Amino acid sequence: MTTTEFEPGRFKATQRANWNAMSGGWLTWQDKFERGGAAISARLIAEAGLRPGQRVLDIGTGIGEPALRVARVVGPTGRVTAIDLAEEMVAIATARAADELGEADAPVEVRQGDVESLDLPEGGYDAVLSRWGLMFAVDHIAAFRAVAAVLRPGGTLAASVWGEPAGAPMISRGFRVLAERLALPTPPPGEPSPYSMSDAERTELELRAAGFTDVEITEAIAPFWLTDTAEYVEFYRTCSPPGLLAMIEERFGNADDPDTWAAIARSVTEFRDPDGVIRLPSRTLVIRATTPS
Repeated sequence: MTTTEFEPGRFKATQRANWNAMSGGWLTWQDKFERGGAAISARLIAEAGLRPGQRVLDIGTGIGEPALRVARVVGPTGRVTAIDLAEEMVAIATARAADELGEADAPVEVRQGDVESLDLPEGGYDAVLSRWGLMFAVDHIAAFRAVAAVLRPGGTLAASVWGEPAGAPMISRGFRVLAERLALPTPPPGEPSPYSMSDAERTELELRAAGFTDVEITEAIAPFWLTDTAEYVEFYRTCSPPGLLAMIEERFGNADDPDTWAAIARSVTEFRDPDGVIRLPSRTLVIRATTPS
């Protein structure tokens, strides 16, 4: 496999384009993904100790999680800001907030933004949450410093990041199949991935270098489950970057190449219960850290 030089600007542009293209798919998959994701949102809310009236920032909100759940916790006297790199994700999250939240919930403002250059008031938030978003920051310490800057003294960061690929089958099994069948090149050194913060010791050092204190990194399991292997195939077809689908078509003559999708189905058969349900408990690391008081 070949390796190329990492270009941060190009990486961010590609990420933005991919998440824009996948936004509709993630909306389609919202309810099924929340089978596992909701438990992690609840854990982050507990770690942050959220209560009514607080000001909360959600980084990498995607189509609105956990921002919408947070809005119900902090209530009408609270305030929630959510940011995402992709404009289409922002549009969907904004529409969901308008449709799903009521007078008993906090208002939610959704903005397009980059975690490494937050254009938000210094010390303006009691807590910052992020569910599986921070790992894509190009410069971890810069991202953590930006988060610390918008937190009030004594404010809390509560975030989830993926553990090692082997422990996160919901997202890793299908990609491993595609990487093998498409002979994907080795990513250049320094390029972020879903597992960029899977080393808890290194991530703690980065948090402390950014000025955080009382750093705790623990484990949690996202209890994903699917009705059958076909649903896992549907997840990968719906929520994969369009570039990967184009590569399948180029290599095998058709993006619907049956051998590729059959291989992805087989990749999760070992997780099948006797009733046919595919259970994919996926290990995630939960970060809790505070700014100095």
